[in-house]
Amino acid sequence: MRLAGVVLAPSLVLLQFCAGVVLAESVDQTDPLAWLERIAKAARQLNYSGTFVYQHGDQVETSRITHYFDRSGELEKLETLDGPKREIIRKDNEIVTYDIEHRVVKRERRTPRKNFPSLLPDQLATLTEYYQLRKGEHERIAGFDSQALVLLPKDGFRYAHKLWADASTGLLLKARMVDESDHVVEQFVFTQLSIGPSVTKDALRPSVSSADWPREPTGPDSSQLGDTGWTVKSQPVGFKKVMEMKRFKTGAQSPVAHLVYSDGLAAVSVFIEPLPTKRKYQEGPSRQGAVNIYTRPLPDQLVTVLGEAPAVTVMQMANSVSLKGQ
Repeated sequence: MRLAGVVLAPSLVLLQFCAGVVLAESVDQTDPLAWLERIAKAARQLNYSGTFVYQHGDQVETSRITHYFDRSGELEKLETLDGPKREIIRKDNEIVTYDIEHRVVKRERRTPRKNFPSLLPDQLATLTEYYQLRKGEHERIAGFDSQALVLLPKDGFRYAHKLWADASTGLLLKARMVDESDHVVEQFVFTQLSIGPSVTKDALRPSVSSADWPREPTGPDSSQLGDTGWTVKSQPVGFKKVMEMKRFKTGAQSPVAHLVYSDGLAAVSVFIEPLPTKRKYQEGPSRQGAVNIYTRPLPDQLVTVLGEAPAVTVMQMANSVSLKGQ
C-alpha cells in the first residue's frame, strides 16, 4: 500500500547540461553523511533508466523509471509493468498520469512523498538527530558495485533503513526499510539499469496519443492546499508538517482534511472527515501490509492516521488531533 500522500550537500558540476552526467566528486569515502548527500544529488541530477521491483508485505510490483536532467530541470517517466497500464510523467513538481486502461489523463501537483530512487530529503543534516549513520558492506546489485549505508533510529518512533548506492555515481540501487522486529517492511531494488548519455529525452514521451482522452478534474475541484483548521498537537520529535490540504469527494458535502508529517525519511498521513453514518470503520489500531493505521472517532469527525512507521507513532498522532485553538 502506498501512502497518500513519503526521502542531500556541496554542489555538483555538470558535464554539459544535455548529458546530465555528474562528475566525480571529492567525497569523503569514510563519511556516511557525505554518501547520503551524494545519493540524493545523483537521483536528481543523473540521467538513468531502469526496471525496479517494489516489495511491501506480500505484494510485489514491477515498474520502469526513466529520469532526465538538463538546464530546464527534471523530467521523469514511471511506467507500471504489472496490472493496469499507467504512465506517470513528472516535470519538476507537476505530474501527469496517463491511465491507459481507462483512457483518462489526470494532472496534479507532486506530493511530498518521495519515489525510488529519489527517497532522501533535500536537507540531510537533521537526519543525524534521529538516526545513527554507518557504512555497511560492498555488494553487487544489477551489475553495479555498491556501497551499503545503515540508518538506525535513535528512538521507537521510526524504522531502520538500509541503502545501497552505486559506488561510481552514487545512484541508489536498493533501499530497505526494517521494523523493530527486524522484518522487512518494504524494499526497492533495481534489476536492470542504464546510467548516462544513452538515456535521452525522447524516451520520456508518453507512448500513447491522448489528445481525445477526457481530463479528470484537478485543482479546486479535487483538492486545495491550505489551512484545514486541524492540527496535531503532539507528534514525535523530528516529525514536521510538510503538507496540508482539503480533499473534495464527489457527492460529499464536506471536504476531507489531509495533513502529512515527515522526519525526512518516514511519512505519516492524517485524515479528518465527517463521521460516517453508513460506512463501517474499525476503531483503534490496524495494519495493512507495511502501513500501520490508527482510527479514532470524535463527536462528529473521524480521524485516521496511517504511515510506514511504528504503531506507537500513528497512535500518538491520532490521539492528539484537534481543532486549532482548542
